[in-house]
Amino acid sequence: MLGFIVRRSLSGLLTLAAVSVVSFAIIILPPGDALTTYISQIMAATGEMTPEMQRQIEHMQDQYGFNDPLYVQYFKWVRGIVVAGDFGWSFATLRNVSDFIWGLMANTLILIFASMAFIYLLAVPIAFYSAVRPYSLIDYMATFLGFLGLAIPNFMLALFLMFAAYSLTGQVSVGMFSAQMETAAWSVARVLDLLRHIWIPVLVIGSAGMASVIRILRSNLLDELNKPYVQMARAKGVPEWRLLIKYPLRIAINPLLSTIGFLLPDLFGATIIVSIVLGLPTVGPVFLSALLNQDMYLAGSIVLLIAAATIIGTLVSDILLALADPRIRYE
Repeated sequence: MLGFIVRRSLSGLLTLAAVSVVSFAIIILPPGDALTTYISQIMAATGEMTPEMQRQIEHMQDQYGFNDPLYVQYFKWVRGIVVAGDFGWSFATLRNVSDFIWGLMANTLILIFASMAFIYLLAVPIAFYSAVRPYSLIDYMATFLGFLGLAIPNFMLALFLMFAAYSLTGQVSVGMFSAQMETAAWSVARVLDLLRHIWIPVLVIGSAGMASVIRILRSNLLDELNKPYVQMARAKGVPEWRLLIKYPLRIAINPLLSTIGFLLPDLFGATIIVSIVLGLPTVGPVFLSALLNQDMYLAGSIVLLIAAATIIGTLVSDILLALADPRIRYE
C-alpha cells in the first residue's frame, strides 16, 4: 500500500505539471494580455503615463517576463509558486494572487465537501432502501425526485429556493456568512451562521449529483442481491440487515468510492453558476472574471489548485477502495 501511495503521488505530480503547462498555454493563447489591459485602463483614467507608472510597468514586465518567450514566462511562474508560494500578480484586482486566493479556495472547498456529504448521506440510504424494496412507492419517489433535481437548471433552482426562503423568513439568503461574521474568527457561532447560509447552495449543487449516485448504487446492489453467496448466507441464517450491510453493500459501493476524485471538478463547475446567483465568495465568479479579463496568473492559479484537489481526491478514493474491498491488490 505504501509503495502504491508513493507511485500514485509521483504520477500525480507529473499530471499536475502537465495540467499547469496546458492551462498556462490556453490562457495566454488569445491576443493581448492583462498588462496591456492594465495600461489601457491607466491611460483611459489619467490620459497620460507618468514616469513612476512607466517604471512600475517596466518592473512588472521584467518580473513576470512579459517580454520573454512563453516558456520563460511559464518557468518564472512555476518557480515563484514552488520557491516562494507566489502565484503571480492579478492585474484585474491589482493584488498578489496569493493574498486572496486561499480564502476563496477555502470557501469553495467548504461548499464542495458539504455538497458531497449531503449527496452521500442522503443518496446511499435511499439507494439501499430502493434496492432492498425495488418498485416500491419510496423507490419511485426517489427516482422521480432525483431526476427532477438533475433536470432543473442550477440557477433556476437557486432562484426558487431564494424566493422560498425570503417568503418564509423575510431574509435574503446570499453569501456564506452574515455581515458581522464575515471576518470573525472561527467559533461555534460562526459555524452555525455558516450552516444557516450554506443550505441553499448545498441543496442546489447536491440535487443533481444525487440522481446518479442513487441509480449507480441501486443497480449494483440489485445485481449483488441475486448472487449465490447472498442466497447461501441467507440459508445459513445470517440476519438480513447484517447480511446486506456486510456483504453486498461493501461490493456495490466500490464504484462510488472510485469516483470521488472525479466528482470534485463536476462540483466545482456547479459552484460557478450557483456562486454567481447567490453571491458566494468562492473562486467560481473570480475564475470567470479572470478568464474574461485575461488575468492569466489568477486563472492559471485557480486551474492549478482545482487540478491539485482532484488529484488528491483521486488518491484518497483509491485508498478507500482498497480498504473497503480486500480483493483489490495494488502490488
